[in-house]
Amino acid sequence: MDDSKLKKQPRIRVSKDGPYVVTGGVPMAEQIILKNADGDAVEWCQGEEFETKQTYSLCRCGHSNNKPYCDGSHLKEHFDGTEVASKKPYMEQATTVEGPDLNLTDSEELCALALFCDRAGDISPLVEHSDDPEFKAIAIQEAKDCPSGRLVVWNKDGTPIEPTLEPSIGVIEEPDIDIHGPLWVRGGIPIVSADGITYEVRNRVTLCRCGRSANMPFCDGTHAADE
Repeated sequence: MDDSKLKKQPRIRVSKDGPYVVTGGVPMAEQIILKNADGDAVEWCQGEEFETKQTYSLCRCGHSNNKPYCDGSHLKEHFDGTEVASKKPYMEQATTVEGPDLNLTDSEELCALALFCDRAGDISPLVEHSDDPEFKAIAIQEAKDCPSGRLVVWNKDGTPIEPTLEPSIGVIEEPDIDIHGPLWVRGGIPIVSADGITYEVRNRVTLCRCGRSANMPFCDGTHAADE
Protein backbone atom coordinates (compact mmCIF):
# COMPACT_ATOMS: atom_id res chain seq x y z
CA MET A 1 0.00 0.00 0.00
CA ASP A 2 1.42 3.42 -0.95
CA ASP A 3 2.08 6.18 1.60
CA SER A 4 -0.86 8.33 0.43
CA LYS A 5 -3.34 5.55 1.25
CA LEU A 6 -1.71 4.88 4.61
CA LYS A 7 -2.12 8.53 5.56
CA LYS A 8 -5.85 8.34 4.87
CA GLN A 9 -6.45 5.40 7.20
CA PRO A 10 -7.88 6.43 10.59
CA ARG A 11 -5.42 5.95 13.41
CA ILE A 12 -4.75 7.25 16.91
CA ARG A 13 -1.20 7.38 18.20
CA VAL A 14 -0.54 7.81 21.92
CA SER A 15 2.42 10.15 22.20
CA LYS A 16 4.82 9.76 25.12
CA ASP A 17 3.55 11.93 27.99
CA GLY A 18 1.65 13.96 25.41
CA PRO A 19 -1.57 14.06 23.41
CA TYR A 20 -3.41 11.56 21.26
CA VAL A 21 -2.46 12.26 17.65
CA VAL A 22 -5.40 11.47 15.37
CA THR A 23 -4.81 10.97 11.65
CA GLY A 24 -7.03 9.98 8.76
CA GLY A 25 -9.70 12.68 8.95
CA VAL A 26 -11.66 11.09 11.80
CA PRO A 27 -14.94 12.94 12.52
CA MET A 28 -15.52 14.00 16.13
CA ALA A 29 -18.59 15.18 18.03
CA GLU A 30 -19.84 15.52 21.59
CA GLN A 31 -21.78 12.50 22.82
CA ILE A 32 -24.05 13.45 25.69
CA ILE A 33 -25.44 10.99 28.25
CA LEU A 34 -29.15 11.59 28.75
CA LYS A 35 -30.84 10.50 31.97
CA ASN A 36 -34.35 9.75 33.15
CA ALA A 37 -36.15 11.27 36.13
CA ASP A 38 -34.40 8.82 38.46
CA GLY A 39 -30.98 9.92 37.23
CA ASP A 40 -30.30 6.71 35.30
CA ALA A 41 -28.36 6.89 32.02
CA VAL A 42 -30.80 5.88 29.30
CA GLU A 43 -29.75 7.30 25.94
CA TRP A 44 -26.97 8.85 23.89
CA CYS A 45 -27.50 12.21 22.20
CA GLN A 46 -25.07 13.80 19.77
CA GLY A 47 -24.05 17.35 20.63
CA GLU A 48 -21.62 19.74 18.98
CA GLU A 49 -19.80 18.52 15.90
CA PHE A 50 -16.16 19.54 15.62
CA GLU A 51 -14.43 20.49 12.41
CA THR A 52 -13.07 17.39 10.71
CA LYS A 53 -9.35 17.75 10.16
CA GLN A 54 -6.97 15.32 8.51
CA THR A 55 -4.72 15.41 11.59
CA TYR A 56 -5.31 16.78 15.08
CA SER A 57 -4.09 16.31 18.65
CA LEU A 58 -6.37 15.66 21.61
CA CYS A 59 -5.61 16.45 25.25
CA ARG A 60 -4.96 13.51 27.55
CA CYS A 61 -3.42 15.35 30.51
CA GLY A 62 -6.68 17.05 31.47
CA HIS A 63 -5.19 20.55 31.70
CA SER A 64 -5.70 21.99 28.23
CA ASN A 65 -7.55 25.30 27.99
CA ASN A 66 -8.73 24.31 24.53
CA LYS A 67 -10.38 20.95 25.26
CA PRO A 68 -10.77 18.53 23.67
CA TYR A 69 -7.69 19.67 21.76
CA CYS A 70 -4.16 19.73 23.15
CA ASP A 71 -2.67 23.18 23.83
CA GLY A 72 0.70 22.00 25.14
CA SER A 73 -0.29 22.10 28.82
CA HIS A 74 1.16 18.62 29.35
CA LEU A 75 4.62 20.18 29.08
CA LYS A 76 4.25 22.73 31.88
CA GLU A 77 2.32 20.22 34.01
CA HIS A 78 5.07 17.61 33.56
CA PHE A 79 2.36 15.10 32.72
CA ASP A 80 3.22 11.44 33.26
CA GLY A 81 1.18 9.54 30.71
CA THR A 82 2.93 6.19 31.08
CA GLU A 83 0.81 3.46 29.56
CA VAL A 84 0.10 0.56 31.88
CA ALA A 85 -2.94 -1.09 30.27
CA SER A 86 -2.67 -4.72 29.28
CA LYS A 87 -2.13 -5.43 25.61
CA LYS A 88 -3.82 -8.81 25.94
CA PRO A 89 -6.92 -9.32 23.78
CA TYR A 90 -10.23 -8.47 25.42
CA MET A 91 -11.32 -12.10 25.66
CA GLU A 92 -8.22 -12.97 27.68
CA GLN A 93 -9.09 -10.28 30.21
CA ALA A 94 -12.86 -10.76 30.46
CA THR A 95 -14.95 -12.96 32.71
CA THR A 96 -18.07 -14.68 31.38
CA VAL A 97 -21.63 -14.84 32.69
CA GLU A 98 -23.75 -17.50 31.03
CA GLY A 99 -27.50 -17.26 30.60
CA PRO A 100 -30.16 -19.32 28.83
CA ASP A 101 -30.38 -17.08 25.73
CA LEU A 102 -27.35 -14.81 26.07
CA ASN A 103 -23.83 -14.82 27.42
CA LEU A 104 -22.05 -11.76 28.79
CA THR A 105 -18.35 -10.97 28.85
CA ASP A 106 -17.08 -8.32 31.25
CA SER A 107 -13.64 -6.73 31.55
CA GLU A 108 -14.14 -4.58 34.64
CA GLU A 109 -10.88 -2.64 34.37
CA LEU A 110 -12.24 -0.99 31.22
CA CYS A 111 -15.25 0.52 33.01
CA ALA A 112 -15.76 4.21 32.14
CA LEU A 113 -18.66 4.66 34.61
CA ALA A 114 -21.17 5.66 31.95
CA LEU A 115 -23.64 3.58 34.05
CA PHE A 116 -26.00 2.51 31.28
CA CYS A 117 -25.73 -0.99 32.76
CA ASP A 118 -27.46 0.14 35.97
CA ARG A 119 -30.70 1.54 34.62
CA ALA A 120 -32.62 -1.70 35.18
CA GLY A 121 -30.45 -3.17 37.88
CA ASP A 122 -27.15 -4.90 37.29
CA ILE A 123 -26.79 -6.44 33.83
CA SER A 124 -25.64 -9.86 35.06
CA PRO A 125 -29.03 -10.98 36.48
CA LEU A 126 -30.68 -9.82 33.26
CA VAL A 127 -28.40 -12.12 31.27
CA GLU A 128 -28.95 -14.96 33.73
CA HIS A 129 -32.70 -14.60 33.05
CA SER A 130 -32.39 -13.85 29.35
CA ASP A 131 -35.05 -16.43 28.46
CA ASP A 132 -37.43 -13.62 29.46
CA PRO A 133 -37.82 -11.48 26.30
CA GLU A 134 -37.98 -8.22 28.26
CA PHE A 135 -34.83 -8.97 30.28
CA LYS A 136 -33.03 -10.11 27.13
CA ALA A 137 -33.86 -6.90 25.26
CA ILE A 138 -32.75 -4.70 28.17
CA ALA A 139 -29.48 -6.61 28.58
CA ILE A 140 -28.69 -6.24 24.89
CA GLN A 141 -29.36 -2.51 24.91
CA GLU A 142 -27.40 -1.91 28.11
CA ALA A 143 -24.35 -3.70 26.71
CA LYS A 144 -24.58 -1.94 23.34
CA ASP A 145 -24.71 1.45 25.11
CA CYS A 146 -21.51 0.69 27.04
CA PRO A 147 -18.98 3.03 25.37
CA SER A 148 -15.84 1.35 26.66
CA GLY A 149 -16.61 -2.12 25.37
CA ARG A 150 -16.29 -3.45 28.91
CA LEU A 151 -19.57 -5.30 28.40
CA VAL A 152 -20.35 -7.46 25.38
CA VAL A 153 -23.39 -9.69 25.01
CA TRP A 154 -23.22 -12.77 22.82
CA ASN A 155 -25.75 -15.02 21.14
CA LYS A 156 -25.50 -18.62 22.22
CA ASP A 157 -23.89 -19.47 18.88
CA GLY A 158 -20.91 -17.33 19.90
CA THR A 159 -21.60 -14.23 17.78
CA PRO A 160 -21.29 -10.86 19.56
CA ILE A 161 -24.21 -8.43 19.48
CA GLU A 162 -22.48 -5.16 18.67
CA PRO A 163 -23.78 -1.69 17.77
CA THR A 164 -23.01 -0.44 14.26
CA LEU A 165 -20.49 2.37 14.70
CA GLU A 166 -18.74 4.31 11.96
CA PRO A 167 -15.09 5.28 12.58
CA SER A 168 -15.40 8.39 14.73
CA ILE A 169 -14.54 9.89 18.11
CA GLY A 170 -17.13 10.89 20.68
CA VAL A 171 -16.28 13.43 23.37
CA ILE A 172 -18.42 12.19 26.25
CA GLU A 173 -20.17 14.82 28.35
CA GLU A 174 -22.60 14.72 31.29
CA PRO A 175 -23.66 18.39 31.50
CA ASP A 176 -26.31 17.81 34.16
CA ILE A 177 -23.64 16.90 36.70
CA ASP A 178 -20.75 18.80 35.07
CA ILE A 179 -18.69 15.71 34.29
CA HIS A 180 -16.41 15.57 31.28
CA GLY A 181 -15.97 11.97 30.28
CA PRO A 182 -13.48 10.11 28.13
CA LEU A 183 -12.90 9.98 24.41
CA TRP A 184 -15.15 7.33 22.88
CA VAL A 185 -13.24 5.71 20.01
CA ARG A 186 -15.70 3.99 17.70
CA GLY A 187 -15.75 1.83 14.63
CA GLY A 188 -12.49 -0.07 14.93
CA ILE A 189 -9.93 2.74 14.80
CA PRO A 190 -6.43 1.36 15.57
CA ILE A 191 -4.77 2.82 18.67
CA VAL A 192 -0.99 2.70 18.66
CA SER A 193 0.94 2.92 21.92
CA ALA A 194 3.90 5.24 22.45
CA ASP A 195 6.20 2.25 21.99
CA GLY A 196 4.70 1.46 18.60
CA ILE A 197 2.52 -1.52 19.53
CA THR A 198 -1.09 -1.51 18.31
CA TYR A 199 -3.69 -2.38 20.92
CA GLU A 200 -6.36 -4.89 19.94
CA VAL A 201 -8.63 -3.17 17.42
CA ARG A 202 -12.16 -3.08 18.79
CA ASN A 203 -15.50 -1.61 17.81
CA ARG A 204 -15.61 0.64 20.89
CA VAL A 205 -13.14 1.72 23.55
CA THR A 206 -12.72 4.78 25.77
CA LEU A 207 -9.50 6.72 26.18
CA CYS A 208 -8.70 8.74 29.31
CA ARG A 209 -8.72 12.52 28.87
CA CYS A 210 -8.62 13.59 32.53
CA GLY A 211 -5.00 12.46 32.92
CA ARG A 212 -5.68 10.42 36.07
CA SER A 213 -6.61 6.92 34.92
CA ALA A 214 -4.79 4.01 36.53
CA ASN A 215 -5.25 2.08 33.29
CA MET A 216 -3.60 4.46 30.81
CA PRO A 217 -4.34 5.07 28.03
CA PHE A 218 -7.83 3.73 28.66
CA CYS A 219 -10.44 5.32 30.90
CA ASP A 220 -11.04 3.66 34.28
CA GLY A 221 -13.85 5.95 35.47
CA THR A 222 -11.65 8.15 37.67
CA HIS A 223 -13.15 11.32 36.16
CA ALA A 224 -16.54 10.32 37.60
CA ALA A 225 -15.48 8.44 40.71
CA ASP A 226 -13.79 11.52 42.13
CA GLU A 227 -16.91 13.69 41.80
